[in-house]
Amino acid sequence: MNLFTYLKSKEFLRTLITVVVIVIILIFGLTKWLDYFTKHDEKIKVPNLEKLSLVDTENALNLANLNYVVIDSASFNPKFPPNSVIEQNPMAGDFVKENRKIYLTLNPSGYRKITIPNILDQTKRQVVIQLKSIGFRIGKERYIPDLGKDVVRGMEIKGLEIKPGDELPKNTLIDLVLGDGFEDRKKDSILIIDTIIN
Repeated sequence: MNLFTYLKSKEFLRTLITVVVIVIILIFGLTKWLDYFTKHDEKIKVPNLEKLSLVDTENALNLANLNYVVIDSASFNPKFPPNSVIEQNPMAGDFVKENRKIYLTLNPSGYRKITIPNILDQTKRQVVIQLKSIGFRIGKERYIPDLGKDVVRGMEIKGLEIKPGDELPKNTLIDLVLGDGFEDRKKDSILIIDTIIN
């Protein structure tokens, strides 16, 4: 039997149909196995973790069969509780597969501490700019008798003296102790001279 005759025979046709059926069954079976293995149709809605503590976050993600990784700690945000979730990726409401890792950014327990620079004997204007630029707030001004008008002679927090080199949390309110340029003495001197002339 030559090749041309075999290709026209019923035996070849049966073999061809058998091979096609086997291939179709294999493809179908492989597709179903891949769907099962990759959990193709299983989707879990990511819960909103914002402002939750790490313990509450872990509980919520365990219930949803999800994992988490803390990737960062942001700058302290007073609008969020300390050590709570500020950001998450994927976002709340996204759909993910089981055991997907949710990446978290946490709020620190408080403002980071900043060293107070040596700003004594500088003008109020220079000091205000410098302290604000590194994250402090400026509170009240208290004047003391001193030759330097508006020259910073000290710093205080609620009446307690602080010094250059001290470490304070960012956003602390610092009161300034300033020289008055002997303003009262000048007024007294002018009044005395005015009285003598008149």
